[in-house]
Amino acid sequence: MAKKTILAIVIIILILSLFAVFLTSTCSVNLFIEGAGVEVETHAMNPNIDVKSLNNEICGYTLDSMNDTTSNITTLKSGINDICSRYGLKNPKISVDSSIGKDQIPVIVYVDGTSMLPTLQDGQKVLLNKSKDIHVGDIVVADSDEYGGIIKRVGDIDGDNIYLESDNKNVRHEYKNGVLYEVKGITTWVDISDINGVVISY
Repeated sequence: MAKKTILAIVIIILILSLFAVFLTSTCSVNLFIEGAGVEVETHAMNPNIDVKSLNNEICGYTLDSMNDTTSNITTLKSGINDICSRYGLKNPKISVDSSIGKDQIPVIVYVDGTSMLPTLQDGQKVLLNKSKDIHVGDIVVADSDEYGGIIKRVGDIDGDNIYLESDNKNVRHEYKNGVLYEVKGITTWVDISDINGVVISY
């Protein structure tokens, strides 16, 4: 009888342990990005998880990722996985959908300067699709060796070479230290690898 009781206790402990593992490992995170807004739904079997705090943290991390031109779907999902792990949720099933497609992250970029007037205003927020599928006439964000980070219109494409130009065609002259300078919008060639993405909303 004692052996049966010990065996029953061991079985119960094993079942409870497996159930605890099930609770901590069963989780799904559904993330939807609409423009610059983020919605998240987390389903966790463990009733002790503070889902509201978890969702707030995931939303904040996603918005940070959208403000980072170096982020991508892999880094986003990895970060969400780390957040879930801190809450005791292992290997969550993460689904990301957005207004530009499944597993696509629109990136928030702010215009700096007046070279894209009248299309884009200084300080204006635009949404970027991190894609290198570009066409003449698209507005793109790129890294230029000469100018740094720029937002310009694609004027020409020659293989992997992309010609970028400003919308603002105004030319003005100003004196600096007694020297007359011509001030006009940027035109430059960059490589396709320098393109961060295409502006999809402004």
